[in-house]
Amino acid sequence: MSQTHTLQPSSIRFPVQPRLVPTVKAARYLHLTLREFMELLPALQDQGFPKACPITGNYDMVAIDSWLDRRSGLAGSGSGGQSSIDIARARLATLG
Repeated sequence: MSQTHTLQPSSIRFPVQPRLVPTVKAARYLHLTLREFMELLPALQDQGFPKACPITGNYDMVAIDSWLDRRSGLAGSGSGGQSSIDIARARLATLG
């Protein structure tokens, strides 16, 4: 015999931070109005700003954070940067 399980709501509640956000929230995240964001979007995308999801039309907040980190120098420079091995060798070389 098969048993039917009914899902019960969880008694534990916690906030969910969406990863994909609508255009207006992506604009607000950049401290822009929706109009300013739409006007600047082509220039932003020319600078590597992530495009919206083609299915939902929403923007990926992790991708936006990554783009901001790269622009501000907080993220590694990727393939053009030094590997951790190269950095360790350079530091060891300075020790004598």
